[in-house]
Amino acid sequence: MESLTSRLGRWSAGRGPLYLLLAARLRQMIEDGLLRPGAALPPDRTLATALAVGRSTVVAAYETLRQEGKITRRQGSGTRVAEAALSPVSNTPEKATGPTGVRDTSNPLFLHLLEPAHDIIMLSCAAPAGPPPQLVDAYRSLAFPSDADLGYHPAGVPALREEIAARFTARGVAIGPEHILVTTGAQQALSLLTRHFVTPGDSVLVEAPTYAGALDVFREAAGVPLPVPAGADGIDVTAAERAMAAERPALGYVISCFHNPTGGVLPPLAGRRLVEAARRYGVPLIDDEVLAELPLSGPAPRPLATFGDVISIGSLSKLLWGGLRIGWVRGEAGLISRLSRLKALHDLGSDVPTQLAAVRLLTDLDELLSTRRARLRTCHDHLRAELERLLPSWHCPPVPGGQTLWARLPHGDGTSFAQLALRHGVAVLPGAALDITGHSNAYLRLHFLHEPAVLTQAVERLAHAWHAYRTAPPQPRTGAALNAIVV
Repeated sequence: MESLTSRLGRWSAGRGPLYLLLAARLRQMIEDGLLRPGAALPPDRTLATALAVGRSTVVAAYETLRQEGKITRRQGSGTRVAEAALSPVSNTPEKATGPTGVRDTSNPLFLHLLEPAHDIIMLSCAAPAGPPPQLVDAYRSLAFPSDADLGYHPAGVPALREEIAARFTARGVAIGPEHILVTTGAQQALSLLTRHFVTPGDSVLVEAPTYAGALDVFREAAGVPLPVPAGADGIDVTAAERAMAAERPALGYVISCFHNPTGGVLPPLAGRRLVEAARRYGVPLIDDEVLAELPLSGPAPRPLATFGDVISIGSLSKLLWGGLRIGWVRGEAGLISRLSRLKALHDLGSDVPTQLAAVRLLTDLDELLSTRRARLRTCHDHLRAELERLLPSWHCPPVPGGQTLWARLPHGDGTSFAQLALRHGVAVLPGAALDITGHSNAYLRLHFLHEPAVLTQAVERLAHAWHAYRTAPPQPRTGAALNAIVV
């Protein structure tokens, strides 16, 4: 059930009766091979509850597909995909997972990017909108390399590696450029590290909740996430030590500073314990620093890497603009050399003009971040004030940094409410997409990157959706009227 509701994605974001929108999405999944012939579909009431719609919406959607020959419905055996439901072009198992069995994504975060909708306020994808003017200036003033430069730099343009290394040194981690690999965003950095360390069946220590994109990467590599609770003070280090001692995972992944989604920060003493435990049990430890330089006040906490052998990943995409696909890995020189060879297999190196522009941006990054932090602080306070005004029953504590709030609903679950919120014009990320333990079902992740006026409109839409969620969902027309619509 959870897999189906996740893969349904933004099914309710179009125009028209809900039962037709649901039927259209299920039809597409059947024709694409994501629902195989003979596969059982959830009972009417079960699916209706998961999607926060009336039972008659599901009944009408199923009936539409039954009339088309896409599904069969029999008392005692339930609802199943018809044996001849697939179209000829998708009648192969490769359609479901790709030609080599590679998984695609059902992550709502990515589906919101893959399936954009009109007039939806996006509180789900937390990335800065629009390039800063300094990026435009950086491109205008590019100084390209000499004619002798082929433009292939698998490890990254030397000048950029030097700038990133210098920034780590200034933050208390003294390194040279040989310790830096430039990647196409932090997502590629995480993918390369996973390919290097994780083989099918290996366990990967993760926080619960954590960044949903990381879970997708580990699953794509056939790794088995090993969850450890995380909260306002970061990962539960005692539980992490026990998990490492018992399971000896192939990799550990944490967000020690301004955790995504909770906003938590791992205290220094706990950070030292975690690093020492990873060393003791031979677990390579990744610290995702994508948000580490976004405190809402005061200086950023010291990097986890100051305590020992930690692999750091970072990015300019969250600091400046999502379209600036510059990320990096910081690690031991031998690891960087091996990752560079692995990256060369995939793309021979990231885009050179973008790297050259990034060199210019890094020289002015402190000034750029000062402006961005002030704006984030204003928007953080505004979003919390609007939530308190219109949704006072929600629990939404302040965060010390980053760009998201972790809101707990007083009742119900985030997945079903997220579907209902989408129909009211606002996309939010349910906690279930971020936590494989199921303990975050009552949570939503909300970002505060929009302008205050847009955040106010988003909360107003959430309030209308919450009112509808607390009452019985409206029922679509049934009986003769429904049959007339179907005909």
